[in-house]
Amino acid sequence: MMAMLQSFDPASGEIVWEGPVADAGACRHAVATARSALPGWRAAPVEERIAVARRYADILGERREALARLISRETGKLLWESDAEVGSMIAKVEVSIRAYAERTGERRANMPFGQAVLRHRGHGVMAVLGPYNFPGHLPNGHIIPALIAGNAVIFKPSEIAPATGAAMVDAWAAAGLPEGLLTLVQGGRATGEALVASDIDGLLFTGSAGAGAALRRALVDRPHVIMALELGGNNPLIAWDSAEEAASIIANSAFITTGQRCSCARRLIVPAGQAGDAIVDAVADMAARLPAAAWNEPGEAFMGPLVSDGAASAAHRAVGDLVARGARVVLPFEGIAGRSTAFVTPALLDATGIDDLPDAEIFAPVLTVIRVADFDAAIAAANATRFGLSAGLISQDPVLWRRMTEESRAGVVNRNRPTTGAAGNMPFGGLGASGNHRPSAYYAADYCAYPIASFEAEAVQAVPVNGLISTAG
Repeated sequence: MMAMLQSFDPASGEIVWEGPVADAGACRHAVATARSALPGWRAAPVEERIAVARRYADILGERREALARLISRETGKLLWESDAEVGSMIAKVEVSIRAYAERTGERRANMPFGQAVLRHRGHGVMAVLGPYNFPGHLPNGHIIPALIAGNAVIFKPSEIAPATGAAMVDAWAAAGLPEGLLTLVQGGRATGEALVASDIDGLLFTGSAGAGAALRRALVDRPHVIMALELGGNNPLIAWDSAEEAASIIANSAFITTGQRCSCARRLIVPAGQAGDAIVDAVADMAARLPAAAWNEPGEAFMGPLVSDGAASAAHRAVGDLVARGARVVLPFEGIAGRSTAFVTPALLDATGIDDLPDAEIFAPVLTVIRVADFDAAIAAANATRFGLSAGLISQDPVLWRRMTEESRAGVVNRNRPTTGAAGNMPFGGLGASGNHRPSAYYAADYCAYPIASFEAEAVQAVPVNGLISTAG
């Protein structure tokens, strides 16, 4: 009997999508089909590949409202957030075209013998494993540059958001992408493992650090498979002054998307004493008033539910563990009466002085507070993590900001802006357990193609061979 997959609206529990799970045989078949379709696509002029990508952007624009509603139904995200996600998906096409031309493409330079030429060539068949928090935007950021570079793609969406993945693939088909170049395989961990075990040339993954480490182990004996890992973070935000102004920056850093962004602030580092007290009090006051609602309810809200009841249960266990280790509850992490268990409130926990805090990402609206004596201690606390995705500083002091940029160990470092701030025309990625030094966004072009350097002469001419003595004449 064929295994089936379902997705649910976390706000209502209603079934959103149902379909069959791809097994190992289906994954191997998808890869074989992609490899057969690849030569014609790779040989096509890049202008033809770009034209298909631009038609895809047009299709997304035509379907924007329906796709935004689908994302909200599967993830629980508020409709304004889902609409913004689709907008980012559309914008990604032109960004990827510019990145391809700037960071890959073709370059020529005249030499005495002819030309030096730099070309780039797609790796081949790329597996894309997508996350649930941005089920459209994040895999889209791999798929578009991969296809423009002349690759074929096998796409496994998150098992929590399969309908969004299916809608994306359907949009590419409507745009005229030839068959076999973007194949959908649905399923959970077993499907992902089967796809990774198949004859792929690249793996592009967005998800947890634990899953990323498992993928590294799975490919340890296959160094020819290029791997780009965009993982999570235990992200620090140092707030050093401006309590009232800082509160909104901190709330947006920690609680936006119900804390389900890999770049959300997880640790708030403040000065000990009255200045730190004022910042924490201001954040607690604002967080307690943040409205939550289902995606299809009228009025404005800041947060929706977590993606599932299971995600909420995991977050409750993690918060309970912090409290058991001695964290003081400033703002409790609770369910919301009358709503599904996926709805939770923002939490603020003071963990100052606790030595055995887990260096882990709680993927929920949970922020821990760490009070320090001086800015040296603040920088040390910020860097006291195996992760290195995002970090931030709230301060009007340019000297502190210069220190932050020089000493902070993270791939995204923001000043007086939320830690979640990022742009498609810049790189996005982290160090340590947050990635493998292959940032995405604008730099995705780098891992979607490899460089070929050539010396070229039109005519066949003899070249000097040092050490040989001519016997002519």
